[in-house]
Amino acid sequence: MFTDARSKAVVFIAHCILNQNSISDGTADYPGAVKEIMELLCASDVGIVQMPCPELICLGLDRGNVYESASPVVEENTRIRGIMGSDSAAEKLKRLVDDVVFQISEYLKYGFEIRGIVGINRSPSCGVETTSKDNREVEGEGVFIETLRNELGSKGINLKFVGIKTSEPEEAVKTVRELIAGD
Repeated sequence: MFTDARSKAVVFIAHCILNQNSISDGTADYPGAVKEIMELLCASDVGIVQMPCPELICLGLDRGNVYESASPVVEENTRIRGIMGSDSAAEKLKRLVDDVVFQISEYLKYGFEIRGIVGINRSPSCGVETTSKDNREVEGEGVFIETLRNELGSKGINLKFVGIKTSEPEEAVKTVRELIAGD
């Protein structure tokens, strides 16, 4: 099965790597996709699986910031992290995680290689090494990544997670290049 031209290698990426329009006001570094990352992924012949944007799905596009882009990023991210802890957001978050875990399980079931998961450091939802909390960037995971990692772990699935910052494109490319190369 699946003996055609496909590489049978995929990488899961945070939604905003393909679509900066989905993130909160004042936090976008690109008008659309993060070009350097997309060029690298397309040239590498891996499949690109865009994970859902937990904040967009749980909170909508207007995240309710009355100060709009004038808010410092970590303060806005801390505010969003707090809202993502509400019961209604947590229910939606669980469904999103379940959908991603299903996709990962399907790829693994059919012998695909999942090179890893790319999140966005400092994000209240998709941070891998860092997140925003108490109006600071701190070590730790965002709520979506933490929930995803825990759910995968409960199923015995261990994947590599890496975090990038779109404001640091050279470092981001290096990190993703190492991930897809299997380093």
